[in-house]
Amino acid sequence: MIRLAVVFVLLWQGTVTALQIPRFLLPGPLAVASAVIDGRAALARAALITGAEIAAGFAIGAGLGVLLALAMGLLAPLGRALMPLMTFSQTVPIFAFAPLLTLWLGYGIAPKIAIVALMVFFPVASAFGDGLARTPKVFRELADSMGATPLEAMRIVRIPAALPDLASGLRIAAVYAPAAAIVGEWVGGSHGLGALMIQSSGRMKIDAMFAALAATILIAIAFKAAVSRLARRLDRYAAG
Repeated sequence: MIRLAVVFVLLWQGTVTALQIPRFLLPGPLAVASAVIDGRAALARAALITGAEIAAGFAIGAGLGVLLALAMGLLAPLGRALMPLMTFSQTVPIFAFAPLLTLWLGYGIAPKIAIVALMVFFPVASAFGDGLARTPKVFRELADSMGATPLEAMRIVRIPAALPDLASGLRIAAVYAPAAAIVGEWVGGSHGLGALMIQSSGRMKIDAMFAALAATILIAIAFKAAVSRLARRLDRYAAG
């Protein structure tokens, strides 16, 4: 992976130098590195804001998704009613709600957290809900034979069996969350890495825009790694 990244950067710099591509069209890695150093203070502030939006939105969306999945698992009629809607929701571009959320919640951090939460909520709720619905019949029958209540069966049997599905949903949501935060900042915001990209582009500071993009990629990689670590723990717990 590191070798591939090094090769990509060398090819990028070589292409820009050989073809003499103007800096305002495609800056080379050296120009981007210089922009990172020059704007490190602004990048750090923007990265903290975007990171907070991602973390808060992910926690809220995942928490609500888990709660809804548990409710659908305990209440069969609710599950039958909502699961088709959950499936249909995956075809709706959540990013389309970003302008509405900005209109309703203002231009602060709230609409960005909301769009991240929406992007996280549906894959987590759908994956965990599917896992709870697919609990092996033999496990359910064993819980029933031991006189377990629905809540006890959920806690002892169904949740552990569905943890791998929850882990998969979290992994998918971790990919969407950073992009959702950036889109929210693009639509309406004056802070964060997405806003910094828009501001840099408007001023034709393409090297600064690439610097913000590089910071976004690093945050996305780090966040995905952290969530994947949590997901592996869930997998190990489910495996016993």
